[in-house]
Order: sequence, then structure tokens, then C-alpha cells
Amino acid sequence: MALKKIETGIEGLYVIEPDVWGDSRGYFFETYQQARYEAIGIHTVFVQDNEAFSNKGVLRGLHYQVAPFAQSKLVRVVHGEVLDVAVDIRPDSPTYGKHYSVKLSGENKRQFFVPRGFAHGYVALTDDVYFTYKCDQYYKKDHEGGIKFDDPSLNIDWILSPDELIISEKDQQLPKFGSHLTST
Repeated sequence: MALKKIETGIEGLYVIEPDVWGDSRGYFFETYQQARYEAIGIHTVFVQDNEAFSNKGVLRGLHYQVAPFAQSKLVRVVHGEVLDVAVDIRPDSPTYGKHYSVKLSGENKRQFFVPRGFAHGYVALTDDVYFTYKCDQYYKKDHEGGIKFDDPSLNIDWILSPDELIISEKDQQLPKFGSHLTST
């Protein structure tokens, strides 16, 4: 069994395609096995798993945590489809302020590895989205940060029109890029 690691052009940020075996009964795949991820260069010990449910148009993000509780995440969609986005907020990175987006779905089984130093968010492109992710650090409310999803300096195409988006009051109030905390 092998995993396919797809480079994104941003250091440390990868799309993962697991091997999936299917037949008339359905399918099987390993959603995570530490040794296989280490074999492709991802040496992260995860300590927390999370799951979110959303319907079409729900946009969550862009979120991050600051040191010492900055998080790496391994995200995937169990059912439905999302556009997943990561923004490089590492001040010394040559790709600082750049973003990468990928469609994740229950059908394509892709995963997205988002290392520490990135703001992360996604929008549900279908109803009944089950989104899961592993974190390598525990969530701490007093160490959370965020960036406004529609900051024009980031130029993120969320695919859906603004009138289709469902965004929490909290996420609507996030600051623009550049005014966020940078100690990730």
C-alpha cells in the first residue's frame, strides 16, 4: 500500500491520495496509518480528531492557532464535497500570503495536510457534508486567530456566489490579512 503525496507549490502543504480498494460490496481504505505518512515525509503525531457537519454554502474560516498551540491538520471529507483552502501565514516564508485550494469529497477520498503556520478554511459545495480532521495540538480558545474569508488581498475564489454563503457572525468579524497575529 502506498500514499500519493501531491506537491502544492507551498512548502509543507500537501494533497494526499490514499489507495482505495473497491468492489461490488463497496470500498476500503486506511484513513491514517502513521508509518505510511512518515514514509512520505509527514512526521506529525496527532492528538485530537474533530468532525463538522455542514450544508451547502456554509463557509468556516479562515482559522488558525498561535504558538504554543499552533496546529498541523490532516483534513478529509467523509460525505459531500468542499473547497478546502490554506493560506501561508508564516512571516519568513517565500509564499507568505499565498493560498492553495483543493476540492475534497467523499468520492475522491483526497486528504489535505495543512502544517502549522497556515490559516485554514472551507466551504461546503453540497448539502450533508461530513468533514473530519486530525490535529497535532489541542485546541485552545485563547490562542485562536483568523483572517476574513473575503479579504481582497488574498483573492480566494470560493466558487459559490457571495449570496450563497452562510458565515458565522464571528467569522464575518475576522480581521483582514496582515492585521492577524503572526506568531504561529
